[in-house]
Amino acid sequence: MEKQHQVLTLIEQITRNDGSKYFEIGNMVHNGRAELAAERGFIKEVRILQLNIPHSRNVIRYEDFINSRYQMQDESMDHWEEWKRTPEMDQVVGDILKENHIG
Repeated sequence: MEKQHQVLTLIEQITRNDGSKYFEIGNMVHNGRAELAAERGFIKEVRILQLNIPHSRNVIRYEDFINSRYQMQDESMDHWEEWKRTPEMDQVVGDILKENHIG
């Protein structure tokens, strides 16, 4: 299967089953998969906090990081794959949240 380049366009808040929450930069496909994961009990909840975020330098950096490491889960998923970040990418996501006045 050919790897697709995901364009990240929104900010989500994902609640894990243990009640802890994290922010993710995703898109409508990722959000749909998270909704499906919540229905199946792999995560507790997903909420879109902001749509159509600007395609900033930080978003492009994070997009490149995600696209080089992860493939979007398909509908047959049997778990939720949380995108693990390096400390550098944690900072980039933090900067994206600041750029969009979230957090």
